[in-house]
Amino acid sequence: MPRFLAVYTMKPEDLARFRAMPEAEQKAADMNGLKQWANWEKANAASFPDTGGMVGKTKRVTKGGVSDAQNAICGYIVVQAENIDAAARLFEGHPHFTIFPGDGVDIMPIMTGSQD
Repeated sequence: MPRFLAVYTMKPEDLARFRAMPEAEQKAADMNGLKQWANWEKANAASFPDTGGMVGKTKRVTKGGVSDAQNAICGYIVVQAENIDAAARLFEGHPHFTIFPGDGVDIMPIMTGSQD
């Protein structure tokens, strides 16, 4: 079955707005969001050969060397689905952007390796 990389994105200004909320509101959103996220992963577990995770600060390596970098990527998960549309539909209404300050989820086919 085809595999897809799903990349969670978040704009820095959206995260800053979330972190500026009162602590009690942040904790309530975190508790609710993490519970819903875990339920979503459990309900769709058969579609995730690699549940990935959240990622931290970025380093970029170029011909010029290594430097700090910034991008909108904040996490990833590997999805198995019939096609890219089916993979994308798994993320409709996802807590990443309905509860947390996530911007979206980008889905792209993995073009190397086994595509059974």
